[in-house]
Amino acid sequence: MMPLSATDIFVTRARTRWAAAMMVAVTMIAIVALFATAHGTVDSLGRPVGTDFSNVWTAGWMANHGQAAMAWDWPTHYAVQKQAHHDDAIPFYGWHYPPPFLIIAALLAQLPYIAALLVWQGLTLTMALTLVRRILPGNRDAMLAAMGAPVVMICLGHGQNAFLTASLLGGGMFFLDRRPWVAGMLLGALVYKPQFAVLIPILIMARGNVRAFAGAALMAGALCLLTLVIWGWPVWQAFIESLPLTRQVVIEGGTTGWEKIPSPFSAVRLWGGPVTLAYVGQGVVTIAAIAVAALTARRGSMELRGAAALSAALLCTPYVLDYDFVLLGVAIAFLVADMGKRGTLRWEPTWIAYGWAAPLFGRIVTEWTLIPLNLIAAIAILTLTIRRAIVLDGIIGRDVGNMRKARI
Repeated sequence: MMPLSATDIFVTRARTRWAAAMMVAVTMIAIVALFATAHGTVDSLGRPVGTDFSNVWTAGWMANHGQAAMAWDWPTHYAVQKQAHHDDAIPFYGWHYPPPFLIIAALLAQLPYIAALLVWQGLTLTMALTLVRRILPGNRDAMLAAMGAPVVMICLGHGQNAFLTASLLGGGMFFLDRRPWVAGMLLGALVYKPQFAVLIPILIMARGNVRAFAGAALMAGALCLLTLVIWGWPVWQAFIESLPLTRQVVIEGGTTGWEKIPSPFSAVRLWGGPVTLAYVGQGVVTIAAIAVAALTARRGSMELRGAAALSAALLCTPYVLDYDFVLLGVAIAFLVADMGKRGTLRWEPTWIAYGWAAPLFGRIVTEWTLIPLNLIAAIAILTLTIRRAIVLDGIIGRDVGNMRKARI
């Protein structure tokens, strides 16, 4: 093992516990304040409580009332959204998801809005924390760090689905070798958020796991078929027809705000680059991230495969928000698990601490300085992962050796 750097030594277990405990307290205070100052389902800033969850519950309500296909029509969706919150001045939160996510939305919309939000966030957060406990069994400090991660507060505040996404992708990588059918079904369920599933087929093929591949295909197909059975082709037609507008307004136009989107595409646009250059930059990073994750999946340990998959997933899409960095939190859990088994390399504690904390200040610092701190965090964790795979698993040397044998 390499000697630790000066900054690595600063990242002690006691300081980690203190920072995590403080963030847990801040998160709890923020949630209590949010509900205490809300008026019905609208918060003190005039936004729906849980902001982004508003489009989920509204789409589900529309599906339950015979308007499923209209959920992708922005004016209609906004009209129902305002009606649901009894407020004509709330911001618009659009519904851009594929039809499989409408299944969950419709189930949640059976409950009143606030109850649905609490159930949604409570269940999915529990799933993510349970996965971290499986990755790092018996590690109380790790659980405290997971609960106190700044991205948890951010995801809760937005009522978002990152806890579910991280649980599915992380769980799929965790079970890929030991329970391939289960892993495949978890990974296949990511059809609801396909931008994070781009690398999944390649990772499964890198492992040569036919059962996982079949499980993923069956789950994805079953969910799509179920939407056709329930709502018919119109929901898919509406989704497909909405894609150009979503691409032009949300992805290329940056209406969300470039500082909020820590992707390579957004970084180029943030710095004034044209759309074409942004797509080229995104493409280069996507290919590199998938290649690194695939190489790690083929030769690395289970923990490194998980860390590579989740950190690479964040780099493979032009549209990713800071709350999606729950995936990076699970990637860090995988990385820490490998460190616990095989020791720590130089700079790892420092960069892991940075990746854990980055979502707390990444958005505002990026806006002020044009430095994409969250994007740097994702790149850093993926880099740490491939370095461990090279140093400890010898994946590059082993592959070169196999190539030489093949030539002979």
